[in-house]
Order: sequence, then C-alpha cells, then structure tokens
Amino acid sequence: MSEPEILLTNDDGIEATGFGVLYDALSAVGNVTAVAPADDQSAVGRALSRSVSVREHDLGYEIDGTPADCVIAGLEALAPETDLVVAGCNRGANLGAYNLGRSGTVSAAVEATFFETPALAVSLYIPVGEDTTYASVDVPREAYSEASRAATYLADHAVDAGVFEQADYLNVNATVPERASGDMVVTRPSRIHRMNAVREDETVELRDEIWGMMASGDVPDPEGTDRRAVVDGHVSVSPLTAPHTTEHHEALDGLSEAFGPES
Repeated sequence: MSEPEILLTNDDGIEATGFGVLYDALSAVGNVTAVAPADDQSAVGRALSRSVSVREHDLGYEIDGTPADCVIAGLEALAPETDLVVAGCNRGANLGAYNLGRSGTVSAAVEATFFETPALAVSLYIPVGEDTTYASVDVPREAYSEASRAATYLADHAVDAGVFEQADYLNVNATVPERASGDMVVTRPSRIHRMNAVREDETVELRDEIWGMMASGDVPDPEGTDRRAVVDGHVSVSPLTAPHTTEHHEALDGLSEAFGPES
C-alpha cells in the first residue's frame, strides 16, 4: 500500500506528547488525520456516546468523547477513506489479557475492526515501579522513540505483508529507549493477574501489584508473553482478534435442554 490514509486516535487526549510524536512519525509513511479526544479518556474501554461535539484542530479533529466515539466518527463521517487506524502512543503500557478490555487505546483498535479496518494499538511502558495513572509522570518526547519507530514500521509494512488476513489488530508495546534491545517479538497477552483490593474504613483501594514487579524485572510471566517481552526490552506485538469466540459446551447443552416452561 502506498501512502495509506491513517486515522490516528488515542485516549490520553489530542494534546498528549505521545500522540504528537506518533503523528509526526506516521506522517513519514502516510497521510495522517487525527480524530482524538479533547481531554484524557484513559481506561474508559469501549464506552460510547450517542452524540459528540467535534472541532477542527491543526492535526485534524478533536472530539468531546471517548476513543470509540473517535473511531466511529472518524471512519463514518470525518475520514471515511481511512486504510489503517492507529491508537496511541499511550503513556503507559497495555499489557496482559486483563488490561485489554479496560484500555481506551486498545478499545479504539478493537472498534476499528468492526468496520473491517486494520488497526494498531501502541503503548509505551514506563518503569515507574508503582500503580499509577501517569498523570503526574513527566514523559519527554524522546522517550517515545522506540514505540514510534515500531508503529511506523508496522504501519508501513503490516498490511502488504498480509498480517491482517489472520489478525484483526495488533497490540504493540515498547519500552523507553534506555531499556530497549532494539528488536521486535511476536507475543500473546499474559494471563497472569496481580490485582488486589484493600479496605480502609469506607474506602477500598484497588491495586495492581504487577508494576512493581516489572520495574525490578521480577515478573512471573513466561517467555512468549507480552509482559515478559517488554521487561526484557523487546517491542512486543500481539496479533489479536476482536469478536468474542464461542465454543460447543456439552454441560451448557444439558442445562439448556433441562430448562423449560414452568408447569
């Protein structure tokens, strides 16, 4: 594909540093139109609005809405010639199976697949050593260099290589340059889960303990998983499909057959 039309969105907001870095990088391989939230929409998943305000922006359009809103508005009304949707670059990693449904970045890529448009979700792992929203973490433009290099490479080559004949979208995670090994590995989302909750009087604090493990390099994830790859300095690329799958279950068949009208 020559000069693809790229719709760029995110969940950190259109003024986020990582978004601007990715916009500049992708502009070297395609025609980029930004359709992104006006403000931070992190961890909203695929939340959807019925009506959103849209304003022109130097990079494209800003939307008073969620990442899913941006993808739908972009593909259907603002940038209908889009060949590829890219979401990111997120300030903070989106690793592990349990994070896929939460992430606004990943959810934007998922939304695109239902329009039969290939997509990349791109995120940056920042080794802060604690569970945080990253709102108070200063992340300079140069920290996104490895993530933007990987995203640009995939945007330029993945479609023509036939990647999206088997995958609906790619979840891409890279680390900061000083920890990067410079290579890319294909991974699967880790199934390891370290969320817990602690009650203090009338408050319950939800904590994800995996971030401290990652910062120290002491993670329980096996080789081949996204989190292990990023801790080891690689760019992790997980090829994923969007629709939920169903399988035949004999036990459920038995239950459904036994259910009938009340006598």
